[in-house]
Amino acid sequence: MKKSKGSDKIQLNIQRAFCYVILVFLSVLCLFSFYILFINTTRSHPDIQKGFSIIPGKSFFVNLNSVLNNKNLPVLSGLMNSVIVSSVSAILATYFSTLTAYAIHAYEFKFKKFAFGFIMVIMMIPTQVSALGFVKLMGDMGLMNSFIPLTVPTIASPIIFFFMKQYMQSALPMDLVEAARIDGAREFRIFNQIVLPIMKPAIAVQAIFTFVFAWNNYFIPALLLNKDNKKTLPILIAQLRSADFLKFDMGQVYMLIAISIFPVIIVYLILSKNIVSGITLGSVKG
Repeated sequence: MKKSKGSDKIQLNIQRAFCYVILVFLSVLCLFSFYILFINTTRSHPDIQKGFSIIPGKSFFVNLNSVLNNKNLPVLSGLMNSVIVSSVSAILATYFSTLTAYAIHAYEFKFKKFAFGFIMVIMMIPTQVSALGFVKLMGDMGLMNSFIPLTVPTIASPIIFFFMKQYMQSALPMDLVEAARIDGAREFRIFNQIVLPIMKPAIAVQAIFTFVFAWNNYFIPALLLNKDNKKTLPILIAQLRSADFLKFDMGQVYMLIAISIFPVIIVYLILSKNIVSGITLGSVKG
């Protein structure tokens, strides 16, 4: 009996060690691309053309100065534009999608199933299908070179709505909502002070996804934004990469990509602590 228990313990330790090795290997694979990006930001264009290197170069500040002082590349305004578009999109998409999901989840009305099905059908329509009509509509409304077409339409986000709806079914007790109604709380107060705290982990997840999607979005902004002071970072990166051979600088390209990645990492670090937490349980108990 003692031998079997000892052998089981050894086998369990071996399995655990194997899992740790796999996790470390996968983590190294995920972080390796970021390491190569950082290394290439420190190397000059001729050094990058020579091939792969593990050792950092000495051109980090040269590349940074070249990118920031490039007259044809308004990096700082592009960075600010991306922050504005991504932040506003994340806030609007998560708040109004949660509000819509709450309306479908908490209320009973005649066309409830039809409304849910209609939103699901919209989720299946690719952006490219409606892009040309959307751009023409924005042009007719005089909203070209404006952030409004990039932010306000995110209010209608079927994917986030569906995620919030599914999360509410398992995390939002209707007894809590009914108790608040009996106490005389109005619907918007119930939503803002009770539902949103319970939905905070789900909101954090979708805020990260929405921010990253809006940050990396190139297709629609490239169709709507023509002025240099309105362009976002993905447009500037594509503009730098499409430069002619004499002006093409890989060091600047890697530096600009690094500048565009760091804010996304910062947002993830800020919001990731809310992804797995006991906020839902705490809100219900409280």
